[in-house]
Amino acid sequence: MCLSIPSRVIKIDKKKNVVMVDTMGVVREASLDLMQEGSVEIGDYVLIHIGFVMNRIDKEDALLSLESFDEILRRTDDDV
Repeated sequence: MCLSIPSRVIKIDKKKNVVMVDTMGVVREASLDLMQEGSVEIGDYVLIHIGFVMNRIDKEDALLSLESFDEILRRTDDDV
């Protein structure tokens, strides 16, 4: 099973065809090779799998998912 956490695009490098994304405070690079050119913009939320942006998702859905992940992490920390 794969779990994909919404990531916010913070920078686009068109020359390398990659984006820098923020995933709950962790910044990483992801390839745009599987996306149509121009389909992702700074500020968009995307889902990433094995280093590739797989699709863009709605901001409201992304924020709800991030709230859920944050709650899971808080509850896990409380159990330790």
